[in-house]
Amino acid sequence: MATMEINATMVKKLRDLTGAGMMECKAALTEASGDIDAATTILRKRGLAQATKKAGRSTNEGLIGNYIHMGGKIGVLVEVNCESDFVARTEDFQALAREIAMHVAAASPQYLKREDVPADVLEGERAIYRDQVKDKPAQVVEKIVEGKLNSFYEQVCLLDQPSIRDPKVTIGQTVQQAIAKMGENISVARFVRFKLGETA
Repeated sequence: MATMEINATMVKKLRDLTGAGMMECKAALTEASGDIDAATTILRKRGLAQATKKAGRSTNEGLIGNYIHMGGKIGVLVEVNCESDFVARTEDFQALAREIAMHVAAASPQYLKREDVPADVLEGERAIYRDQVKDKPAQVVEKIVEGKLNSFYEQVCLLDQPSIRDPKVTIGQTVQQAIAKMGENISVARFVRFKLGETA
């Protein structure tokens, strides 16, 4: 039997379904000969697909993480929610909240997630990108624009930003990893970043 080629689209689909890491998804797909359902089962058996099963559960507990940087010149508050007070009091959860707060201090995101970016801002970015590639064939312009838009999200949206601790992992993926580890749904509700001398 010929070995099936595992491509990036398949890996992304499995990752979206399970919340598992890229390498784990690729390994599971290889083992399952490209069968998405079988690969999902493999990940579940390994405990790597727990995150998505918990994604719909309500998060009414949690804590406010904080971080003060540069001798008091930058301060961050971030609300991270979970399902139980028990998990909120664990060292792992507190470390996650602090890590996210430190990331916000360093990376200065403008929005929490893609859906929070105002439509007029997105259209403005699209217009700039289209103008940059106006000499390209029409059929490739939108693909290029969408690619540039993904890069824009990585710059301005907290959950899309590469982690300052490990740039191979986004903050969104860091949260997914925490869900798998702690066994509860976890979400970032909001954040605020203050810089001395800056006005809103």
